[in-house]
Amino acid sequence: MDYKKVFEKFKEQNVFLKTASPPPIDGARRAALNRKGNALFNSGDIEAARRIFLTTGYSDGISRVGDYYKSQGKLIDALRMYWIAPDHAKSEPIIMQLSGILRNLIHKEEEPSDE
Repeated sequence: MDYKKVFEKFKEQNVFLKTASPPPIDGARRAALNRKGNALFNSGDIEAARRIFLTTGYSDGISRVGDYYKSQGKLIDALRMYWIAPDHAKSEPIIMQLSGILRNLIHKEEEPSDE
Protein backbone atom coordinates (compact mmCIF):
# COMPACT_ATOMS: atom_id res chain seq x y z
CA MET A 1 0.00 0.00 0.00
CA ASP A 2 1.30 3.43 -0.92
CA TYR A 3 0.72 5.44 2.25
CA LYS A 4 1.78 8.69 0.65
CA LYS A 5 -1.12 8.44 -1.81
CA VAL A 6 -3.58 7.54 0.95
CA PHE A 7 -2.59 10.54 3.07
CA GLU A 8 -2.19 12.95 0.14
CA LYS A 9 -5.82 14.09 0.50
CA PHE A 10 -5.12 15.16 4.10
CA LYS A 11 -2.11 17.39 3.36
CA GLU A 12 -4.15 20.57 3.92
CA GLN A 13 -5.10 19.37 7.43
CA ASN A 14 -1.54 19.60 8.79
CA VAL A 15 -1.22 15.87 9.49
CA PHE A 16 1.92 13.82 9.35
CA LEU A 17 2.71 10.18 8.77
CA LYS A 18 5.20 8.64 11.14
CA THR A 19 6.94 5.90 9.23
CA ALA A 20 10.06 5.36 11.30
CA SER A 21 11.76 6.42 14.48
CA PRO A 22 13.17 9.93 14.45
CA PRO A 23 16.82 10.16 13.53
CA PRO A 24 19.13 10.01 16.52
CA ILE A 25 20.00 13.41 17.92
CA ASP A 26 22.89 13.77 20.32
CA GLY A 27 22.02 14.98 23.81
CA ALA A 28 23.49 18.46 23.49
CA ARG A 29 21.75 19.12 20.17
CA ARG A 30 18.47 17.76 21.52
CA ALA A 31 18.68 19.98 24.61
CA ALA A 32 19.44 23.04 22.45
CA LEU A 33 16.50 22.28 20.17
CA ASN A 34 14.19 21.78 23.16
CA ARG A 35 15.29 25.14 24.60
CA LYS A 36 14.58 26.75 21.22
CA GLY A 37 11.17 25.02 21.13
CA ASN A 38 10.38 26.26 24.64
CA ALA A 39 11.33 29.81 23.67
CA LEU A 40 9.15 29.62 20.55
CA PHE A 41 6.26 28.19 22.56
CA ASN A 42 6.56 30.90 25.20
CA SER A 43 6.64 33.61 22.52
CA GLY A 44 3.45 32.23 20.97
CA ASP A 45 4.86 30.43 17.94
CA ILE A 46 3.13 27.18 18.82
CA GLU A 47 3.45 25.55 15.40
CA ALA A 48 7.23 26.03 15.19
CA ALA A 49 7.57 24.73 18.74
CA ARG A 50 5.38 21.73 17.85
CA ARG A 51 7.62 20.82 14.92
CA ILE A 52 10.72 20.97 17.12
CA PHE A 53 9.14 18.97 19.94
CA LEU A 54 7.96 16.29 17.50
CA THR A 55 11.43 16.12 15.96
CA THR A 56 13.17 15.70 19.30
CA GLY A 57 10.43 13.58 20.86
CA TYR A 58 10.17 15.98 23.82
CA SER A 59 7.05 14.56 25.44
CA ASP A 60 6.54 17.41 27.93
CA GLY A 61 6.64 19.96 25.12
CA ILE A 62 4.31 17.87 22.96
CA SER A 63 1.89 17.61 25.87
CA ARG A 64 2.01 21.40 26.38
CA VAL A 65 1.16 21.89 22.71
CA GLY A 66 -1.78 19.56 23.34
CA ASP A 67 -2.80 21.76 26.29
CA TYR A 68 -2.70 24.79 24.00
CA TYR A 69 -4.84 23.08 21.37
CA LYS A 70 -7.31 22.00 24.05
CA SER A 71 -7.57 25.58 25.33
CA GLN A 72 -8.38 26.65 21.76
CA GLY A 73 -11.14 24.02 21.50
CA LYS A 74 -9.18 21.88 19.04
CA LEU A 75 -9.86 18.56 20.76
CA ILE A 76 -8.75 16.30 17.91
CA ASP A 77 -5.43 18.14 17.60
CA ALA A 78 -5.00 18.05 21.37
CA LEU A 79 -5.74 14.33 21.43
CA ARG A 80 -3.17 13.76 18.67
CA MET A 81 -0.48 15.53 20.70
CA TYR A 82 -1.39 13.72 23.93
CA TRP A 83 -1.36 10.39 22.10
CA ILE A 84 2.10 11.06 20.65
CA ALA A 85 3.49 12.35 23.98
CA PRO A 86 2.12 9.78 25.35
CA ASP A 87 0.05 11.44 28.06
CA HIS A 88 -2.79 9.05 28.87
CA ALA A 89 -4.01 11.10 31.82
CA LYS A 90 -4.84 13.92 29.41
CA SER A 91 -5.92 11.85 26.41
CA GLU A 92 -8.45 9.65 28.23
CA PRO A 93 -10.90 12.47 29.13
CA ILE A 94 -10.89 13.68 25.52
CA ILE A 95 -11.47 10.16 24.25
CA MET A 96 -14.40 9.82 26.64
CA GLN A 97 -15.80 13.19 25.57
CA LEU A 98 -15.51 12.42 21.87
CA SER A 99 -16.96 8.93 22.29
CA GLY A 100 -19.94 10.48 24.11
CA ILE A 101 -20.49 12.86 21.21
CA LEU A 102 -20.36 9.97 18.74
CA ARG A 103 -22.70 7.89 20.89
CA ASN A 104 -25.23 10.76 20.92
CA LEU A 105 -24.98 11.22 17.16
CA ILE A 106 -25.53 7.52 16.54
CA HIS A 107 -28.47 7.48 18.96
CA LYS A 108 -30.08 10.46 17.20
CA GLU A 109 -29.75 8.75 13.81
CA GLU A 110 -31.42 5.59 15.17
CA GLU A 111 -34.47 7.48 16.53
CA PRO A 112 -37.47 7.48 14.24
CA SER A 113 -38.32 10.91 12.88
CA ASP A 114 -41.74 12.51 13.48
CA GLU A 115 -42.37 13.11 9.77
